[in-house]
Amino acid sequence: MKEVREEKIKAVKVIEQEVKEKVEKEAEQKVEQEVEQKVEKEVEQKVEKEVKEKVEQEVEQVVKQIIKKDVKTKVKVEAKEDKTKTVMLDLSKGDPMKLILRFALPMLLGTLFQQFYSMVDTIIVGKLLGLNALAGVGSTGAISFMINGFVIGCCAGFAIPVAQKFGAKQEDKLRKYVGNILWLNLIIAGIMTVIIGFLTNAILRGMNTPEETFSYAYDYIFIIFLGIPTTFLYNMTSSIIRSLGDSKTPVLFLVFAAVLNIILDFVSIYFLGFGVDGPAYATVISQLLSGLLCLVFMQKKFPILHLKKGDLRWERHYYKRLLFMGIPMGLQYSITAIGSVVLQTAVNGLGASPMAAIAAGQRISGFCCCVFDALGATMATYAGQNAGAGEYHRIKKGVWEATKLGAFYAILICVILIFAGGEIPKIFIDAKETEVLTMTRQFLIYNSLFYIPLTIVNVWRFSIQGMGFSGFAMLAGVSEMIARSLVAFVFIPIFGYVAACFASPLAWLFADSFLIPAFYQCLKKLKGRTPII
Repeated sequence: MKEVREEKIKAVKVIEQEVKEKVEKEAEQKVEQEVEQKVEKEVEQKVEKEVKEKVEQEVEQVVKQIIKKDVKTKVKVEAKEDKTKTVMLDLSKGDPMKLILRFALPMLLGTLFQQFYSMVDTIIVGKLLGLNALAGVGSTGAISFMINGFVIGCCAGFAIPVAQKFGAKQEDKLRKYVGNILWLNLIIAGIMTVIIGFLTNAILRGMNTPEETFSYAYDYIFIIFLGIPTTFLYNMTSSIIRSLGDSKTPVLFLVFAAVLNIILDFVSIYFLGFGVDGPAYATVISQLLSGLLCLVFMQKKFPILHLKKGDLRWERHYYKRLLFMGIPMGLQYSITAIGSVVLQTAVNGLGASPMAAIAAGQRISGFCCCVFDALGATMATYAGQNAGAGEYHRIKKGVWEATKLGAFYAILICVILIFAGGEIPKIFIDAKETEVLTMTRQFLIYNSLFYIPLTIVNVWRFSIQGMGFSGFAMLAGVSEMIARSLVAFVFIPIFGYVAACFASPLAWLFADSFLIPAFYQCLKKLKGRTPII
């Protein structure tokens, strides 16, 4: 029994030991599992954290790159917009005097270069080809002004609605006007080139051009007339650019054209042996290149002028308004020039010496009058933008400021010509030609005494045009034509060359007597008019 009992106790102990070992083993396994799970969890969390941090860093870098790129793009866009804004000038805001000066100075530079070219052209022709060639080319000045003046006037008139829409901030309508301007210029240029080319001979004969100068006049002016499309191209593009307030760019291209023109003039006559046709070809080529440069600049620098397909649609409303503005302005130049043609016809009857004196005197006077031309062109854009913006009081203030500027200059240049008028013509005319030199000095002094009335003609007439009343400006041209015709038919037969010297001053006085009351009437009408569409 005792042995059995001991075996039972022993068996129980074995079982207890096995159970204990089993429990310990299970506990150990459980602890190991828990530790393993904890380690796995910690590792997983650590990996997740590292991955998350890495992803966050990568996302942060991508975001930084995107922001950097956006900032660069924004800066580029803002810089481009700022550059465009600096190119364009809003004349409806700010001090009128400062704006007029800022806009007019580049215009003055361009006009000076244009006149400088004309003077050099005259010097080259006069010195290298002789007095008859100079008289022949000079005798075409009036007819050239009549035709080219029509082109210049049309393009300036076409640009007025563009200036008005720019002032009114109506860009869609602005582009439609530009699209219709392109079509009108193509049509008018083609018609004029064909008709005038056929009539050149008859026109010169009708002007009583002397036989000794006829061939020179014909050879020169016929080529100039064939280049009418290039005249349209430059004046169209430059007028549109100026209407947006940029007066600098057209001047830069004009300077380029003038320098090229002078070089081609000299090369064609001195080295290639051309006659007066050399300078004529040079003028056409130079004008073509300057027009193309303006066209390229318009597309690159003015997003506002990027035309869409719909902008090129031929629309009656737009081309009617363009014709209403452009044709009267073109006719104004031509009508004024008709008086000059009539006057030139009378001067041609006086002989080669008076013809040469008038030609040289007009070149010098044209150079002296650059300031008046620049002020006039400035006021067309100034009045156009302010009319579009409804700032009518600024138009009146600007006109008076521009008139004061012009009057001050008129007095200054008059004094200079009185004292130096005998020496300046020697630039064009040989010192041996004493009679021609005396007559040229006489022409310059008589004209300079009336430069203040000329100031009013330019400033007030162009302001009226910019306001949209081109018909009134055309009537001022009619008054100039009447005055010059009166001198040609009545006074030159009696007083001869002296009467011819007073033709332009009388024309300016006639125009002023109409323009001054017309301006105030136009301003009154403008204030009561509904906005221009």
